Amino acid sequence: MVSHRRSTQPGLDRGARITVLSAAAATAAATLGAGTANAGPQDTPRSAKARVDRLYSEAERATEQYNEAGENADRLRDEVKRIQERAARGQERLNRMRTALGSVASAQYRSGGLDPSLALLLSSAPDTYLDRAAALDRLTERQATGLRQLRQAQRSLAQIRAEAARALADLERNKAAAARHKRTVERKLSRAKQLLDALPRADRADFARASRSGRDEVFPATADLPAGSARAAAAVMAVRQALGRPYIWGANGPAGFDCSGLMQWAYAQAGVSLPRTSQAQRYAGHMVPLSEARPGDLVAYRADAGHIGMYVGDGQVIHAPYPGAPVRYDPVGMMPVSSVTRV
Repeated sequence: MVSHRRSTQPGLDRGARITVLSAAAATAAATLGAGTANAGPQDTPRSAKARVDRLYSEAERATEQYNEAGENADRLRDEVKRIQERAARGQERLNRMRTALGSVASAQYRSGGLDPSLALLLSSAPDTYLDRAAALDRLTERQATGLRQLRQAQRSLAQIRAEAARALADLERNKAAAARHKRTVERKLSRAKQLLDALPRADRADFARASRSGRDEVFPATADLPAGSARAAAAVMAVRQALGRPYIWGANGPAGFDCSGLMQWAYAQAGVSLPRTSQAQRYAGHMVPLSEARPGDLVAYRADAGHIGMYVGDGQVIHAPYPGAPVRYDPVGMMPVSSVTRV
C-alpha cells in the first residue's frame, strides 16, 4: 500500500480541519469515551471545535464498525441460508437411505429368516435355491454398504448442523455488535449537537464557515486530467447527482449517505461493486500518489482511513461530510490524506 502524507502544495494546508463522519466504526466502546457534552464557560470557539472534532471522529469510527458489523451480518445471513439448505438436502438423502434399508429388512423378515443350510435341504429345487442364495449374499453386501453410507450421511449431517449453529451464533454476535455501535454513534452525535447548540450564534456561524473554507482552491497538478477510466467517469457523474442529499450515518443511498455509502452507491451506478467500509474501499484498486489523482479516484483520510471521498478534479472532492452537512464539494486537502485509490 502507498501511504501519502498531507500535501504541502499551496492551498492544501489551509481550510477546514473538521473531522467528518464516514461509514464504518470504532472497535470498542472503551476507546470511544468523550468528555461532557455541554459547552461550559471555559469553552472558546477553538476548544469547542476541537471537542466537536473529537466527537465526530469517534462517532465516525463507530459508524465504520457499525457498517462492518452490518455487512458481516448480511454475509452470515446468506451463509446460514446456504447451510440450512444443505442440511435439508442431507436430511432428505438420509430419509431415502433409511427407507431403502427398511425395505430390505422387511423383505428378509417376510422370508422367515431360515437358516441357509436348512432352506437348502427343504428346497425342492436346489439349483434355484443356490441362485437365490447368491442373490441374497449380494443383497446383504449392498445392505452393509448402505448401512455404512447411512452412518456417514448421519455424521455429515451432524457436521452441517454444527456449522449452521456456529454461523447463527456469529450472526447474533454481529447483530449485537451493530446495535452496540449504533448506540455509540447516536450518543456521540447527540453530544456534538448539544455542544454546538450551546455555542453563541456567531460562533456557530464561524464554525460552519470554517468547515467550508478553502473549498474554491484548485489543485493545479490534477486540474485538467481526465477520469482514470470509463467507469470512473460514470461514478463521477453519479456522485454529482447526489450533491445536496443529506448525510445519514449508516446509509448508502439513494435518499441519503454516509461517506463510504456514497462511494459504494456512486460506483454501483457505474456497474462496480465496492466494499461497504472506507477502510476496505481504500484497497478496492491500486494506489496512486495524490499528485497523480484523477476524477473518480477514492481519497481516504487520516491514518485509519476513517473518512473517504471521490476526487472530481480541480482540487476538489465530493463527499458526505457529517450530520447536518449535505453531500458537497470540499478541497481535497481538507484533512490529512492517507491514500488515493484508482478503482
